[in-house]
Amino acid sequence: MYIPQHYKNEDLSEVKEFIVTHSFGILVNDLEGKPWATHTPLELTTDSGGRDILIGHIAKANPQWRAFAGNPRVLCIFHGPHSYVSSSWYKEEEVPTWNYIAVHVYGSLQVMTEEEVLAWLSSLVDHHEAGEKDPVSLHRMSDATLRQVRGVVGFRIQIEEIQAAYKLSQGREEDHARIISELSSKKDPGSKEISGIMNKRSSGR
Repeated sequence: MYIPQHYKNEDLSEVKEFIVTHSFGILVNDLEGKPWATHTPLELTTDSGGRDILIGHIAKANPQWRAFAGNPRVLCIFHGPHSYVSSSWYKEEEVPTWNYIAVHVYGSLQVMTEEEVLAWLSSLVDHHEAGEKDPVSLHRMSDATLRQVRGVVGFRIQIEEIQAAYKLSQGREEDHARIISELSSKKDPGSKEISGIMNKRSSGR
């Protein structure tokens, strides 16, 4: 994606943390000459060689997976908070803009076996159910229920490139205090989250 140099985030540890926190991403590939996208959880982990990978799944009824064998190259999009920024908050005249965080991950996809998918989904469910009062587990589900698991296509994505855009009013540092204050007063969660991120960065924490 196009990212002006001063908006690029090349702190890989921070970007990876963002992917983990905002793991409900968008899987994009080419299907019969047409861009195709699916919204799905994409888990950042490492393979047996210690390399970063993404693991995910889509329904077998979704035709997107039929293109994987012929063209395994995919794009995964992770989007975070965003907020409108009024130029009335600036000391000098300027046009309004938008602050946001977005990460694009490019890689090559490999379809997993049914056994691998079941093992991964079991660990994924166990992880997300850990804080529940009465956690469910795939290990305790009936064969009839687990047939739903066999209706998905699981995959691993070997990460080849990560691009991260953190557009947070860079170049307008003299206006940051006002921007942070105005955003924090808004009701929408995106503005408040962007305000918090900008405040943390301004404080050097």
